[in-house]
Amino acid sequence: MTWFMSQSPDPKASAREAGFATRLAWLYAALFVMGGIQLPFFPVWLAAKGLDPQMIGLVLAAPIIARVVALPIVTHAADRYDAVRAAIVVTSCFSVAGYMLVGLSEGGVAILLAFTLASLAMTPVMPLTETYALRGLSARGRAYGPVRLWGSLAFIFGTFAAGFAADLMPAQHLIWLIVAAACAAAVAAMLLAPLATGALTPPSSAAPKRNMLRDPAFIAVVAAASLIQAGHAVFYGFSAVAWRSAGLDGTIIATLWGLGVLAEIVLFAFSARLPAFFQPSIMLMLGAAGSVLRWTAMAFDPPAIALPALQLLHGLTFGATHLGALMFVARHAPQGQAAKAQGYLAIAIGVAMAGAMGLSGVLYGAFGAGAYAAMALAAIAGGACAGIAHRAGRVAPV
Repeated sequence: MTWFMSQSPDPKASAREAGFATRLAWLYAALFVMGGIQLPFFPVWLAAKGLDPQMIGLVLAAPIIARVVALPIVTHAADRYDAVRAAIVVTSCFSVAGYMLVGLSEGGVAILLAFTLASLAMTPVMPLTETYALRGLSARGRAYGPVRLWGSLAFIFGTFAAGFAADLMPAQHLIWLIVAAACAAAVAAMLLAPLATGALTPPSSAAPKRNMLRDPAFIAVVAAASLIQAGHAVFYGFSAVAWRSAGLDGTIIATLWGLGVLAEIVLFAFSARLPAFFQPSIMLMLGAAGSVLRWTAMAFDPPAIALPALQLLHGLTFGATHLGALMFVARHAPQGQAAKAQGYLAIAIGVAMAGAMGLSGVLYGAFGAGAYAAMALAAIAGGACAGIAHRAGRVAPV
């Protein structure tokens, strides 16, 4: 992944470069503390509020509306006005109000509506942050992976903090941990350094704008990433619920989630040293292979002793898939369309994940752990799309 890192041309700029990366790392940390709380324990909160598995799946699918509506508008505006940092600040601040409304809501329908509004604000934050990170770090000669891993470390912290809290407080109060994390993310967004570096080449008025939606390689990569990431739906939605029902306490659940993210951190830490063989399509195929193995095993409701090993596959199922998609988009996005390209990727993943989330509630309610078999099928389809992109020979090496 040599394109993620270049030589720093000016030693006197080291402090400024480090400051940019440090502030960005704080934002990643805040966002992923929030994710570390929300992904495992938001479904627990929903169950504690009296929602059944079908309604939980529907609520977790709500961000599909937000992604389809908010992402094209916000990312287009960020690209057009060169206002990525400002867009991050505005959307992260609105997300605080949205999650406060979720916490104050009662009943399945009210929670669904409030979470949809919160998602309208929150869903653009991550693709905008990825755009800000890739542009700013590249211009400053810094690698993406070593900065991004602080988000993964923070995810583990958030999961453990929520796990301890789940053992000490009523589950109905867990939502306020998410609100607190959203506040921290908004503060971190306000502290981001300006993105402009003078190192970027201004877009040429004569250069035609390439339509990414007509690029077969882009479509194949986005489809692959969407299907493989959507394969996490049953795990994200119901693993904590199932493990608590099986007698595992919040700390053990947090440990299991932390193991998965630890594997992801190791991959991110060494991402800049991977040989050129690991081009985007190869990373996506590795993610698909790990997913097929992981979800097939989970479909047989494995004993607790097998769960740590299966969780370590998260480094492939999420980590390799994420890097593969991000590597492709960052290298192939046309000038002036970086945020839009990240938005397309996020929309596609969000639509696939939302559909899988909605389906997961029905499947889990009917088949329990057997619902993971459908996730393995999604991963197989994603691997096939990655293979199509690889054979096309248009995904450039990293």
